[in-house]
Amino acid sequence: MRIVVLKGSPNINGSSNMLAESFSRGAREAGHEIIEIDAAHADISPCIGCVHCGYEGECILSDDMDVFREEILKSDMLVFVTPLYYYGMSAQLKTLIDRFCSRNFSIQQKHMKSALLTVAYNADDWTFEALEAHYNTLLRYLNLTDCGRVLGYGCGTPSMTEYSKYPDEAYRLGKGL
Repeated sequence: MRIVVLKGSPNINGSSNMLAESFSRGAREAGHEIIEIDAAHADISPCIGCVHCGYEGECILSDDMDVFREEILKSDMLVFVTPLYYYGMSAQLKTLIDRFCSRNFSIQQKHMKSALLTVAYNADDWTFEALEAHYNTLLRYLNLTDCGRVLGYGCGTPSMTEYSKYPDEAYRLGKGL
């Protein structure tokens, strides 16, 4: 299976990227191909909402989105990896999803798989619930099948490396595909 891991953390050595690495290691060991897209550090501009493309023609924005679009369309599974902020997932990951969804209705016929990996150092239950509600909407909109979620509560990078069970959960999720 070809899996695209969409990472949204601005902190390269952060806890959510540790989950991505654990998941990817497990999936590679299970024989899957992993393509990582670092949305947080890519050149992805918000859609300017012009009528130039009509959501069908060529987009006039010149950024990394066309390369990412091709990788996503060739994949069998999308893994969304993000730190949990008080308003949900990272802004760059949201922008990538918005730009992708606006022009690629054909993905709904692919019946792709999906997973969500997220961590928060200090968050209330409602923030996880809000993120999961948005993720469930994305699953329905893109016709994705949820293969699992790892929701890391109370995880800053030091606590993630020393005490957390979440990297093992992410590894098992990847390995079990």
